[in-house]
Amino acid sequence: MSSDAAIATSVFGVFMVGTVLLGLLAVRGGRGGGLTAWSVGGRSLGSVFIWVLMAGEGYTSFSYLGAAGWGYNYGAPVLYVVAYMSCGYAVGYVVGPMLWSYARRHGLVGITDMISHRYGKPWLGAVVAVLATVFLLPYIQLQITGMGVVVSTISYGSISLNWAYFIAFAVTTGFVVVSGLKGSAWVSVLKDVLVIGTLGFLAFYVPFHYFDGYGPFLDRLVAEKSDWLTFPGHGDSGFGQAWYATTTVLNSLTVVIFPTTVAGYLGARNADVLRKNAVWLPAYNILLFVPMLLGMAALFVVPGLVGAESNLALFKLVVDSLPAWAVGVIGVAAALSSVVPMAVFMLVIGTMWGRSVLSLVPRWNERQKGASQVVVVVAGTLALVMTYTAPNTLVRLSLISYEGMAQLLPMLLLGLVWRRLTLLAAGSGLVVGVAVVCSLVFTDRDPVWGVNAGIVALAANLAVALAVTYAGRPDRDPRPDSEVLASDPILEDSRV
Repeated sequence: MSSDAAIATSVFGVFMVGTVLLGLLAVRGGRGGGLTAWSVGGRSLGSVFIWVLMAGEGYTSFSYLGAAGWGYNYGAPVLYVVAYMSCGYAVGYVVGPMLWSYARRHGLVGITDMISHRYGKPWLGAVVAVLATVFLLPYIQLQITGMGVVVSTISYGSISLNWAYFIAFAVTTGFVVVSGLKGSAWVSVLKDVLVIGTLGFLAFYVPFHYFDGYGPFLDRLVAEKSDWLTFPGHGDSGFGQAWYATTTVLNSLTVVIFPTTVAGYLGARNADVLRKNAVWLPAYNILLFVPMLLGMAALFVVPGLVGAESNLALFKLVVDSLPAWAVGVIGVAAALSSVVPMAVFMLVIGTMWGRSVLSLVPRWNERQKGASQVVVVVAGTLALVMTYTAPNTLVRLSLISYEGMAQLLPMLLLGLVWRRLTLLAAGSGLVVGVAVVCSLVFTDRDPVWGVNAGIVALAANLAVALAVTYAGRPDRDPRPDSEVLASDPILEDSRV
């Protein structure tokens, strides 16, 4: 191992040990809580912790690797990430408090809980948990892979990808099993400090180091790489204006029901915390412009990157020009951008199975927290093993992850505000939506007709749900609207 590798790896190692300890300290003296305390932090997190937690969920290894890679390969289309996240926070201003109030009123801890309560069918929560797991498991694998690539790169190749993958799994599992959502929130504080500091530094360092400032860099970009600055970006990507608009709309709606987002909602102390965060979270998205821009800067510094190598565009600049200790610190920030979302993904999969699947077995019903913790380890281990043995399987599934989760929108959101929507209608729409999105994505027809395949599937989903609802009989559910439907807590308070 070279001296540079030893320094960068030592910096990384110290921070990873600190990460596990910080996560464990989050629940000092309070490890005996039940599933609610573990999975949603006892609904006790204030504005700061919710802000860093939800920002951490949105700022993943994609932000350091994928965003820079998209900037390098395509250019302008990568801006969809900033657009949908900002619009999603606006939607969350309304939806977040509504879901928080519904879950708190009925003692619920996730979307599978909400769906089974809304339709009065415990088995439905189990079905949705299995479906959601299929869509979420690839995200764990992607974070393991992302952190593995980062660790291997900042160690100058001294740490193999296989060992780096295991480190990603071990660090995350090391605290999330014990401390749950609170541990993730505490680690998010460390992650956000490092992310803001390192990206703020790189935003100034790279343009001035390589181009003598932003003026010469942008002049050269306009003169030599103008294709990267307009839609559909460089090459025949298919990511034109229609794709950009439909992807922004679809993802901004989907992100508010994504299980990891909902976990953040339900962990809040009150609804006002969520409203404040919806206002301030878009400010965090400013940081996303940095890796996108630096990815385009890498076009001039390290030209010719192809395939997966393009995802390393940002780190090629870092390793090429900075001292080893700085490489280590930036690597830690990128690694924690994998650890935090990966922890929450594992947490929500464990919670869904512990609460909605295994609880159907009588002997597990009284041990939901323990069952959830076991599932966390199993889910992480499964993602790790498949990363080693069959990475293409999960990569293939990841193609439909977000668009697949979007198909739950009518069943969950529409169902919580419209009593007329029946289980048969919502279920029929879900089946059609998932079938359409799978058929389009797996036959390489995404985008289709220039738009996001997921929104085509969602339109079919919604059309079938409405048609079956109006053609059939209303459900004979004797419960009052207050028991079945959700509402904004402001309206609830006004009625008291």
